[in-house]
Amino acid sequence: MSNSSSSISISNVQLQHITHLTNYNSQIQTHTNPLSFNPFFRTFPGFFLTSSDIVLRHNVLDLSGTFPSPNPPLAYHRAGPRNQILFDPATVRASIVTCGGLCPGMNTVIRELVVGLWELYGVREIFGIKAGYRGFYSYDPVRLNPKMVDDWHKRGGTVLETSRGGFDLKKIVDAIQNHGFNQLYIIGGDGTMRGAVEIFEELKQRKLYISVVGIPKTVDNDVGIIDRSFGFQTAVEMAQQAINAAHVEAESAVNGIGLVKLMGRSTGHIALHATLSSRDVDCCLIPEINFYLEGKGGLFEFLEDRLKEMGHAVLVVAEGAGQDIIPRTESQKTEKDESGNPVFLDVAGWLKSELKNWWSRDHPNELFTIKYIDPTYMIRAVPPNATDNSYCTLLAHSAIHGVMAGYTGFVCGPINGNYAYIPVDEIAKAKNKVDTRDHKWSWVRSVSNQPDFIRS
Repeated sequence: MSNSSSSISISNVQLQHITHLTNYNSQIQTHTNPLSFNPFFRTFPGFFLTSSDIVLRHNVLDLSGTFPSPNPPLAYHRAGPRNQILFDPATVRASIVTCGGLCPGMNTVIRELVVGLWELYGVREIFGIKAGYRGFYSYDPVRLNPKMVDDWHKRGGTVLETSRGGFDLKKIVDAIQNHGFNQLYIIGGDGTMRGAVEIFEELKQRKLYISVVGIPKTVDNDVGIIDRSFGFQTAVEMAQQAINAAHVEAESAVNGIGLVKLMGRSTGHIALHATLSSRDVDCCLIPEINFYLEGKGGLFEFLEDRLKEMGHAVLVVAEGAGQDIIPRTESQKTEKDESGNPVFLDVAGWLKSELKNWWSRDHPNELFTIKYIDPTYMIRAVPPNATDNSYCTLLAHSAIHGVMAGYTGFVCGPINGNYAYIPVDEIAKAKNKVDTRDHKWSWVRSVSNQPDFIRS
């Protein structure tokens, strides 16, 4: 929104500050945005955004005061092209890096960054960094152009390759300087964004004329503040296929249970949305809900009733669910992966074993079948669907516009459907947990009729 069209002014909101390169280098020359002369664009009044164009963090407020609302309301700079830019396209040397696990849409983001920089702004020096953060100091950059990346959006994974770990701040920043990069596009999850914060702070401390933007990537949809992360809708769509297969297997067996493990280390968004979409799920287990197996209101009692009633059941579990009740050895309690995250045990494998033991104990003379499906790597590795492809394009273009305008240390993403620029340190700390007290979780329980796992 802008001041001319709203009663809310900048002074009435808490506008989250985004660092601008002129904050520590006031001698930078500005340039007219080449989009003004682009024959494929028709600029119109309001096409170029200003600092008074903002996006509100919360667009649903409780005027009765029953539930507290932010006062003043939080706001972010709206994403989009600016009339004046701080980079001469002829001097730009842009670098693009992908870090962490795979996610549908990574190649689309890379492609749209390359094509957008090239076609919108006339940038000709664009480089890909191989194998994540370690690629800055371990491999030669790969020169990219629109012809080279033309069909990348049709591929899963990342052509630039990725890895976890390898974050050495001094080596990375020294390599950025040595290669002469002045724009850095970082695609990755929360750990990657924490690294982006450190890179941004180091570049700022050295007073380098280099802009850093993060493009949040997590198939789990656990990045906070933004509406959703790219690849999430594709993941939910693919998860439904696994659930459908589990349902067919379960109803084709005597006392059949289809057990599906879906991604979700700390949040259960994929499991939740796939459950709501498929309507074949009898119980959805997510990290935000503690559950138990034995006794009144437990999982075993629920499944026994469901098998008596329907003859089969489908159980969906997010990978981070139940980690507190799975037995661990002493070494497993402290084990970390390359990104420093706790190593999770296979909750579905453990559940499969516990379900078999329960049935053989309580119903030794009855048939029982469990079909366990883990579609994790299939979901992560597929190309994005049409919705995610479009979303990736908007993310990439939003990032380019912000960087060319001289912003740095920010992330781009939709907030209430409007694209905004968010400080990268906010994104690195924010989490998007499933709120089990809101209507969406109530909908899950209404379609599955599962227990709430609250002990009486």
